[in-house]
Amino acid sequence: MAIPLTARHGRAAALAAAALAACAVAAPPAHARTAPLVDQLVVMKSGRAYQDTVRAKAVTVRVGRKRCAVATGTPLAALLRSDVPRVRLRDFGNCSRSARDAGGLYVRSIGRDAERGRGGWVYKVGNRQATAGAGDYAGPLGRGRLRRRTRVLWFYCVPDSGGRCPRTLAIRVRVQADGVAVRVRAYDDEGRGVPAAGATVRAGGVSAVADASGLALLALPPGRHRVHAEQDGLVRSFGEVVRVGG
Repeated sequence: MAIPLTARHGRAAALAAAALAACAVAAPPAHARTAPLVDQLVVMKSGRAYQDTVRAKAVTVRVGRKRCAVATGTPLAALLRSDVPRVRLRDFGNCSRSARDAGGLYVRSIGRDAERGRGGWVYKVGNRQATAGAGDYAGPLGRGRLRRRTRVLWFYCVPDSGGRCPRTLAIRVRVQADGVAVRVRAYDDEGRGVPAAGATVRAGGVSAVADASGLALLALPPGRHRVHAEQDGLVRSFGEVVRVGG
């Protein structure tokens, strides 16, 4: 998809051209022929988040008057098959019943959050923003489609004056004798991380603030908990499940 599913409207035309060129790929990697389960997080402008494990199975979607095929193992296939608010697409290429033509598809809106001005939907694979559209036959980074349990994060980006999106948060959780230690880092578009000092880590009604090194300590009762990090101006993290023994 052009910056198809990625998506800064300002980059859409350039990405669309690159994505269409990528459609000349001869044959997909063997692993891309099966529908992988991927971990997906969609963060709305309000901060509401939809996290799920989704099977990125090929799908056909109507865009205007056309029916457009989207390949297995692409971020767009996972998004369209997930339980999120309605997804609307725009085609900057020439989508068709062949999935090889889906490189110009662009996510115009998810629910009521639609592209406007310089703002639009973007996605990351792992901690790095993709370089191709979410329906690109060659994959989001041009090195093949998604593998099993790859993490895909969707969020609405209004780029700064330098064209950069807000950093995205990621956490690592460890249960230790004095509580649950949560390490929080904030990643830029290229996947470079720094400690997220001041981020709030939450698990239900329990919260803690990360120190200068990005470390927060939660005092949680025995049981199963889902932990995530959030911070004003940044994109919240995936939720991580932790089990505290009793």
